Amino acid sequence: MPVQPATPPVRELRPPRPADVLRLPAETAPRLLVVLDTEEEFDWSKPFDRANTGVEHMRSIERFQSVFDAAGVRPVYVIDHPIATQRTSSEPLRAFAREGRCEVGAHLHPWVSPPFDEDVNARNSYPGNLPRALEREKLLRLTDSIETHLGVRPRCYKAGRYGFGPNTAAILAELGYSVDLSPCPPFDFGADGGPDYRAFPVDPFWLDRERALLSIPTTGAFTGWASGAGNGLYALATAPALRFARLPGILSRLGALERLHLSPEGYRPEHHAKLVRALLQRGARVFTFALHSPSVLPGCTPYVRTEADLEAFLDSLRRFFELFLSELGGVNRTASELHAELLHLTKTKPA
Repeated sequence: MPVQPATPPVRELRPPRPADVLRLPAETAPRLLVVLDTEEEFDWSKPFDRANTGVEHMRSIERFQSVFDAAGVRPVYVIDHPIATQRTSSEPLRAFAREGRCEVGAHLHPWVSPPFDEDVNARNSYPGNLPRALEREKLLRLTDSIETHLGVRPRCYKAGRYGFGPNTAAILAELGYSVDLSPCPPFDFGADGGPDYRAFPVDPFWLDRERALLSIPTTGAFTGWASGAGNGLYALATAPALRFARLPGILSRLGALERLHLSPEGYRPEHHAKLVRALLQRGARVFTFALHSPSVLPGCTPYVRTEADLEAFLDSLRRFFELFLSELGGVNRTASELHAELLHLTKTKPA
């Protein structure tokens, strides 16, 4: 019998306590974490379907990895069940990990991850909305599959669709994870049952009182001279009753407010530069650059439809790495390396 989602909304996720938020010293070179949601191919405009398990794009994943290698970047491939269990996708990643060219983590898409005990719908696509036992069992089986097929035990996790829930932290601790990459401030996914990250910090933070489980958000923020009122002003500008006015575009052109995400998917190099420079001025020193593995093959995501799109996409990666690592003097880190650095900072300078 499929597990029905609860009628009441799941317990609201709360932002971390200020004492648990971490900032590297101002003189520290900015840290860059590159995360690929490494997942099956599916039409993002259609309902979720358990039959969508194709991974043909992974035959081309070297096109991404060669850009990372040239820049001296070791990305984190957070992989889901179809990726972990098919040779087409697992073998190249196993080789990358063995050669020290990347880190491998877990990425839970519930609708294609066994056991298949829940209805397939938008709400259940956020793993944190599932009953605790089912969320745990899916992540346990995914973790074991990654270890079996890739030869590494994942220690970092990113919930599919950013779907961190009230039980996720405890489950991660039980399964031996040390880093979560799920938060996506300042975005709100509540329209179809997802979490609301509008009040979450862009900085890393501890998820537990023991300070063993670290959360590193995907980098996003409001920029512009009205960014201090970002959440309220953006909510007003995007209200259905005002949609005809196209206020977000007007606010952006005025330099007042723009909601940006550190990703080549839907955002251009000038957006990346604007966002990183603004956050550096605000004291941020840890940045996450995020993308999806199917973007390596034209036609698999809305962001790369043609070979020309792909070339422009790859160029945006190169330009961002040049900006961050050369012009801004940043350094690349894997999730495990950042965990070690921030754990050391916590021990030497308690929050």
